[in-house]
Amino acid sequence: MIISVSRRTDIPAYYSDWLLNRIKERYVYVRNPMNIHQISKISLEPDIVDCIVFWSKNPTPMLTKLQFLNEYTYYFQFTLNPYEKDIEARLPCKNEILETFKRLSDKISPQRVIWRYDPILLNNKYNISYHIDKFYEFSGKLKGYTEKVTFSFIDFYKKITENIKSVGIDEITNEEKNTIADNFSRIAKENNLLIDTCAEDIDLSKYNIAHAKCIDDRLITKIIGHNFIVKKDKNQRFECGCIGSIDIGEYNSCSNGCIYCYANYSKIMVANNINKHNRFSPLLIGKKEDNDIVNERKVSTNKILQKELF
Repeated sequence: MIISVSRRTDIPAYYSDWLLNRIKERYVYVRNPMNIHQISKISLEPDIVDCIVFWSKNPTPMLTKLQFLNEYTYYFQFTLNPYEKDIEARLPCKNEILETFKRLSDKISPQRVIWRYDPILLNNKYNISYHIDKFYEFSGKLKGYTEKVTFSFIDFYKKITENIKSVGIDEITNEEKNTIADNFSRIAKENNLLIDTCAEDIDLSKYNIAHAKCIDDRLITKIIGHNFIVKKDKNQRFECGCIGSIDIGEYNSCSNGCIYCYANYSKIMVANNINKHNRFSPLLIGKKEDNDIVNERKVSTNKILQKELF
């Protein structure tokens, strides 16, 4: 079983104490986003969890807590974008984030910290030249601290329409995508970085840019030194290459304030959910109510399945 922490919210940045309590108690409750009164109880026993995949824009709070994860295999998807407060309202300055990236890499190895430049958006301020310059700058500063960079282009979800109106984001043409890809590929090569795209249907293979698996069985196999079998995640978009995982986050609970985020679409709900958070609760947001139904989800390690095949 692979645990995703989390596509829905930045748990390393804002809920690391809650996460450690779940690790200590060896289980977590997760609400079904489509039926909030349906709760799954997920075991977090180390012999069942094959890997934890962390997603964060600022995992600084985790740096002093990594020793509590010694029984687990894990890696980080670390997003570092070039935007200012008009796009990513409540993130620290980029130099601070860069230092966190380097410190994390020093602690757990460059292989286990994947750089995400995600998503690319274009307007009068953040034009193609701006992105190329910033990608060049960040790539140089992160050389030796990561082995791979994953990028994507913004998706115009209905949920973010109102959020992005004020900054005048433009549609990105295929010609513009190719220009960005060509330049990014050359810069990545100069800095010994593999490069791929997240959930993009455009073919950029002529620039040696592959399609990513952000939750990646190949990387996990390298880290754990063990083959295992996990199918493609059927709950993600067709273009997504990720293998299956269980996400323990909750929508509308992140404080980063990124206007392009599909997981945060109501400022009122975000504020309410943050107020409901209790680091001692099995649920990330709120507590179990009388009309909630809890079912224990059947989970197992995929490493055992692999052993049984031979």
